[in-house]
Amino acid sequence: MKALVIGFGSIGQRHARVLAAMGHDVAVVSRRPVDHPRLYGSLTEAVQGFQPDYVVIASRTNEHGDDLAQLAGLGFQGLVLVEKPLFEAAKPLPANRFQAAFVAYNLRFHPVIRALRDAVVQLGGKPVAVRAAVGQYLPFWRPGTDYRTSYSASAAQGGGVLRDLSHELDYLTWIFGNWRDLAALGGKLSSLEIDSEDTFAILARLSACPVVTLQLNYLDHTRMRDVVATFDGHTVRADLAAGTVSVDGVERHFVAGPDDTYLAQHAALLDGRHEDLCPLSGGLDINAMIDAAEKAAREGRWVQRGEYF
Repeated sequence: MKALVIGFGSIGQRHARVLAAMGHDVAVVSRRPVDHPRLYGSLTEAVQGFQPDYVVIASRTNEHGDDLAQLAGLGFQGLVLVEKPLFEAAKPLPANRFQAAFVAYNLRFHPVIRALRDAVVQLGGKPVAVRAAVGQYLPFWRPGTDYRTSYSASAAQGGGVLRDLSHELDYLTWIFGNWRDLAALGGKLSSLEIDSEDTFAILARLSACPVVTLQLNYLDHTRMRDVVATFDGHTVRADLAAGTVSVDGVERHFVAGPDDTYLAQHAALLDGRHEDLCPLSGGLDINAMIDAAEKAAREGRWVQRGEYF
């Protein structure tokens, strides 16, 4: 299969490497002179010259909308995967003839998240409360690069913890249902040399859980990514950093390599096993949730789902 990757930053390079390892013919679109044997300078040139079957949009977040619209305008009729978040802000989807299109929330394919979901289902699916947290010091994220020049540091480019770490918003709503309303606090609160938000806390009501709290930050010097679901009589703990899931203290360990979730996501998409993938509509829902959190923090009030849908 011919796979085209738009953008060749760190995430674009990962997608290209994984797809090549899977045996696919890979080409890249980049305006920069990058080191890849099949490089195109524009999307139009790539679609017309390479004629891909599968396109991965891995450009900067604020470029996703234009890239998706241009791809649709070129009449592309194959498979599409857009890196998360779908857009920097909620906007209408372009009219298109894509065979199928999804957003790259690949944590859905992490064995810890899948074990968490299975445990929640086995316990009835409706916990009393859920607490989740994710944090890592931004300067540690991309070794060998200056964090101040990354898209994460720039609000205009779609950086900030709400967008960068929106995996949490996705897996929480995937497992515990759509958000109904939320309140939030956060913003640029640290001494990091960035203009995007580095800290956020969200209190939300989801359709299958009345109390959900989520904390996100660019500040933790010890990487943290965990979630606790408390039922009336049971507790499920999942720790992605440690690779563990426990139910009432009985712990299981899981191992996932750095590329494993990407490989599993591509394989599911290309094999037609789409039930666990995030559709574009789901990506728009996460965009709305991000906007609602920003609005809640800015206006000091609860924001209702009905304000968006």
